[in-house]
Amino acid sequence: MERKYLFYAFFVGLALIFVTRLFYLQVIRTDYRLSADSNVTRKEKVYPGRGLIFDRNHQLLVGNQSAYDIMVIPRQVTSLDTAFFCKLIGIEGESFLQKMQQAKNYSSYKPTIFLKQLSKERYVYLQEKMNQFPGFFQQKRILREYEYPSAANVVGFIGEASDKFLAKNNTYNKGDLVGKTGIEKSYEDVLRGSPGVQFKMVDVHNRIKGKYEGGKYDTLPTPGADVTCTIDIDLQRLGEQLMQGKRGSIVAIEPSTGEILALVTAPNYDPNLMVGRERNKNYNTLYVDSVSKPLYDRGLLAEYPPGSPFKVVNALVALQEGVLRPQSTYTCHHGFRFGRLHVACHCGTGYPIALRTSISKSCNNYYCRVFKSIIEKYPTAQEGMDVWSNHVKSFGLGKFLNNDLPTGRKGFVPTSSYYDKAFGYTGWKAVSTISLGIGQGEMLVTPVQLANMTAVIANRGHYFTPHILKKIGGEQIDNPNFTEPKHSSIEPKHFDEVINGMLDVFEKGTARGSRHDSITMCGKTGTAENPHGQDHSIFISFAPKDQPKIAIAIIVENGYWGSRWAAPIASLLTEFYLTGKIEREAMMQRMLDGDLSEEYKMQFDKKYGLDTLAN
Repeated sequence: MERKYLFYAFFVGLALIFVTRLFYLQVIRTDYRLSADSNVTRKEKVYPGRGLIFDRNHQLLVGNQSAYDIMVIPRQVTSLDTAFFCKLIGIEGESFLQKMQQAKNYSSYKPTIFLKQLSKERYVYLQEKMNQFPGFFQQKRILREYEYPSAANVVGFIGEASDKFLAKNNTYNKGDLVGKTGIEKSYEDVLRGSPGVQFKMVDVHNRIKGKYEGGKYDTLPTPGADVTCTIDIDLQRLGEQLMQGKRGSIVAIEPSTGEILALVTAPNYDPNLMVGRERNKNYNTLYVDSVSKPLYDRGLLAEYPPGSPFKVVNALVALQEGVLRPQSTYTCHHGFRFGRLHVACHCGTGYPIALRTSISKSCNNYYCRVFKSIIEKYPTAQEGMDVWSNHVKSFGLGKFLNNDLPTGRKGFVPTSSYYDKAFGYTGWKAVSTISLGIGQGEMLVTPVQLANMTAVIANRGHYFTPHILKKIGGEQIDNPNFTEPKHSSIEPKHFDEVINGMLDVFEKGTARGSRHDSITMCGKTGTAENPHGQDHSIFISFAPKDQPKIAIAIIVENGYWGSRWAAPIASLLTEFYLTGKIEREAMMQRMLDGDLSEEYKMQFDKKYGLDTLAN
């Protein structure tokens, strides 16, 4: 008898479970109800306003503008006058079939973009006609608007999320826009915001009849956070103007914070080219330009031998290692000689010179001997090389700086193991690598690393990680990586004499033609050898000498020597940043008029043998 009641109790309990579940699904859970009503409702995504981007002085760099997409839900496209529809929206029949197939491949039930970024005028024209085409509707989205035709490499641009990106980020949908480069990419999570959703009632003719249940299930979008970057847009624009007709980069850093004041790459492009219906066409044009490479950020990606500016680092390493004193002298006889080896020098001294003068005159002999003394302090060249290499790396060279920029390269600082492999034996000597003494040979740096190295010297031994963002939502960024100093291996007491030498570079040395009467600038010219053509013009500087506010590294590709282009440009930028104006109009005009296009053309012709064909 007990078994009989147990059997009945089991079925009663099972029935209660089914009834309770049915009640929950039909009454409590509203999402199933929405799904059942999908034949009379339309779910539309409401895109949030993307966060605005301001410069350090709160000038708006990137804002928002409205655009409209034509969306399609393939399963709802029943009867359609294809020819009339194509004529109305301005596409060919073949394009229509292709777009429909792409939409079906994504989903027959979910809305997807059919035609992107209609203008407001086109949207108004089509709005009252869309009810003739079941399955199609228009949806508003937010596009970027750039206030200046500058700093494209800094602010970056947005584009449609790739399939690879969507596979890794399930909170995005096909057709969503994401940051592709620059700040837009680095701070995508901050700038993006959260989309909302609207449920609308539609009739059989695809006409909107109102909100579903009065908007009960609608959600509002959450705008992205506004950000303030470290860039001074006026300094950035001036840098871009001065680099017109040239290739290369300018990186300016505030030494006391590591904030990047300017990040110029030349040639550059107008970021507004990356907005609107012509975006893909414009991008492809820029992408295939393998000569000028406007999409290539030379400030972060290009690697060069540092040339003579690196001599100051070798001086500091030698001072730290005790193989050099400020009063140590060497006499230059047109360069460094060791057996058959000859490293030429044009310092023009010919008499004993000490450290300070060696910097202002940029003596190659002096620094070949300084480097040789560092390596030969140790029992083997391998030991000496590794000690030297570790000192150099403490300046932030030869490694990724762990900054907030979305791209970059680490350059190269050689070690003993590298030369063991390169030479194929371990018996090499200091003179085998003597070109490192003057910043040549296998040594490679990026311009942002070179600027950071300059900041280390300006700060007498430490740096703050270079970064591009200052505030998020009005709040100062409190990231230990950016706010805690990184110390070089050089004691602060060794910097004064080197800095005095860099002051003399402007006062009576290789950059005296770029001197400013009322600003104490410290710098170092450089000419980096280039195996592919004319040498590069390089310059580093900081100012004022005490409590410096700006450190700059400039590379003008194929610009011959440092004092010709890089030094005057650095001096002008420093003057503008510290005083707010340019008084040396003749120098300014000479830099603006400077054009190396013919030099680049000759190199291109030579590289591809076009000069031979012409002859």
